[in-house]
Amino acid sequence: MSLTRSSLLAFLAIVLTSFSLSFSPVVNAASATEINIGVSETLKRFKKEIPGGSEFLKRAKGVLIFPSVIKVGFGIGGEYGEGALQISGKITSYYSTAAASIGFQLGAQSKSLVLVFMSDDALKQFQSSKGWKAGVDGSVALIEWGVGEDINTLDIEDPIIGFVFSNKGLMFNLTLEGSKFTKIVK
Repeated sequence: MSLTRSSLLAFLAIVLTSFSLSFSPVVNAASATEINIGVSETLKRFKKEIPGGSEFLKRAKGVLIFPSVIKVGFGIGGEYGEGALQISGKITSYYSTAAASIGFQLGAQSKSLVLVFMSDDALKQFQSSKGWKAGVDGSVALIEWGVGEDINTLDIEDPIIGFVFSNKGLMFNLTLEGSKFTKIVK
């Protein structure tokens, strides 16, 4: 019986290690060109799906865009993505995001993430950090509003606003707490 339990644990350890290595940031690191293309497409989608999105982004001090954040879980989960920070419509630097989770989870999913910095102070604090963690170094408000309602009609006073998209559209009832954002060189 203990041989079977030991064999099962060894098998699970091998599977989990292989699974995590297949989604390792080093293995799947995107080039600057790939990130730039993804950022452009994600912003087009943002402006299309968020009524008033173009005008809203004009008020932003900076926008951090992750075209694809992959989340994988098998009891223990993790997510990783690479993106870029735009200031005045130009990419100024590249970032990665990573998070870990424990609990009931099985499978994989992809999402796009857009963080909008509405104040100079929030943007400067983010840029000066060595590894900015949502919920610790700064709070990110995930906005919900009615379908068809222009985002500019809302009285939003939060310094950092987050939007999360799946392949089915804008996602609600999510959290970014614990997600770490780190500057990378491309």
